[in-house]
Amino acid sequence: MQVASRLPDPKLEQQPKLGLGPILAGVVGLLFLFPAVYLAFGTIDLGGDVWSTVTSRRTLVPLRNSIAVAVAVTALAGTAGTLAAWAVSRTDIPGRRLLKTVLPLPLVIPSFVGASAYLAAFGPGGLVTWIPRPSGFWGSTILLSLLTYPYVYLPVLARLTTTSASLEEAARMLDGNFVNTARNVVWPQIRSTANAGMLLVFLYVLSDFGAVSLMRYDTITRAIFSSRLFDRAASLTLGLVLAILALIVAGIGRRTPPPSHASAGAAGRQPTYTLGRWRLATFSAVWALVGAGFVVPILVFLTWVLRGSTTVGVGYSGLGDDVAFLASPLLNSTVASVVAAVVAVFVVLPVAYVAGRRRHWIGSWAATTVSSVFALPGLVVALAIVFWALQAPGPLASLYQSFPLLILAYVLHFGAQSLTSSQVAVASLPKVFDEAAMTLGADAARRFRTIELPLILPAVLAGGGLVMLSTLKELPATLLLAPIGFQTLATQIWGAAEDGFFAEVGITSLVLIALSWALTWLLVLRNQKG
Repeated sequence: MQVASRLPDPKLEQQPKLGLGPILAGVVGLLFLFPAVYLAFGTIDLGGDVWSTVTSRRTLVPLRNSIAVAVAVTALAGTAGTLAAWAVSRTDIPGRRLLKTVLPLPLVIPSFVGASAYLAAFGPGGLVTWIPRPSGFWGSTILLSLLTYPYVYLPVLARLTTTSASLEEAARMLDGNFVNTARNVVWPQIRSTANAGMLLVFLYVLSDFGAVSLMRYDTITRAIFSSRLFDRAASLTLGLVLAILALIVAGIGRRTPPPSHASAGAAGRQPTYTLGRWRLATFSAVWALVGAGFVVPILVFLTWVLRGSTTVGVGYSGLGDDVAFLASPLLNSTVASVVAAVVAVFVVLPVAYVAGRRRHWIGSWAATTVSSVFALPGLVVALAIVFWALQAPGPLASLYQSFPLLILAYVLHFGAQSLTSSQVAVASLPKVFDEAAMTLGADAARRFRTIELPLILPAVLAGGGLVMLSTLKELPATLLLAPIGFQTLATQIWGAAEDGFFAEVGITSLVLIALSWALTWLLVLRNQKG
């Protein structure tokens, strides 16, 4: 009896321990809280009339417009991204390998550059005069849908490589209708991934400034930008409203059901569906998506390059001019985007693992915090870091306009893109593999290295690829935090556009797209060929 009384209580042994994972996730969550905390303390410190600002018409109307365009874009981009991923990974349409590499490319086009291209392409004086010039709600909705569907396409494409092939084959044998199989078998396995991608789209549209400004659609980001100089208190208050809205949306997104564990029976080779009479229509629809989101801006950029600049001798004037001025921005963009992607993956992976695998409340809270920062405009995130750096004590003040602080801004702003893809992949890990490894004596570190990491690697790379692509086109943080003389392709485009050198905008945009295609294939798509 005395020996028995000293044995450990099985119930106590089953209680979850805090462990290193939740601690790391909590630290990351606190780090991502920084921009919102700055907005709150900045608003209080400046003593603005918060209630009057929040309830005024100049806040409610832009806020309503922001929510409306975000909902519309999320629906369109979510549908297009999911169907495109399914078409290139499951059907027999021709050119699937090429489509896999070109479908993500609209994501790299900065919204203000894409809007400029569309405004130049259509309407009076444009390349196609019989199509009305896009503007307002519908112009913003269509353009942003074309530029953001890769947020859904990339993680869904990665998830489709790990779904249960045996279940699909069984459903095909019992039914034979690929539509029913896609709806009843494939969709339940990828639904959480698609929802995670659509959450990113919603938060991205909330934070967009460039496209809605050029399309003359009044959103809350325009209100923040227009009041940042003459009414800083109102600007911070509006930023705080946007942060709270983002927290609410991110919290709702975290309450979506986790994916099923049907992938335990996944095979190395996924089935291919024969579309028959729908093959040509599907092929045309996917290429129409590529054409509208990628080819149209490319044609505009090429037109600008071929036409040249009216101001010869200043900047890039057209074909025949030296393009050596792009060497430094090209190198800077490559290094910054790759470093930011790698850092973001390592920083948010503990959050994804704790929230998706252990279901710890710290992980869920940290995941919500990370996702909410994505809705903040890059300008607001950058200003929060600038405010801290200028008032930091001692040697920390020297971090202002340094490369590490620039990477921090990128990671804070785009970390949610890596988190969502990784978390869904972690949550969908088959428990049977983990339990089998435990019975063989494998510790947690070995199980993660040999079993879990290989299974989630495609989704982790897809999330890192999203961070990389977004970093390539990031503008406000680079303008405010980059070291002196540190030019990227995005800042080069911005400066040339401000000066009216559209030939330089065109050639730099083409280089940016080429770089993005190369990095996307190397770091994301090449690892999903299985």
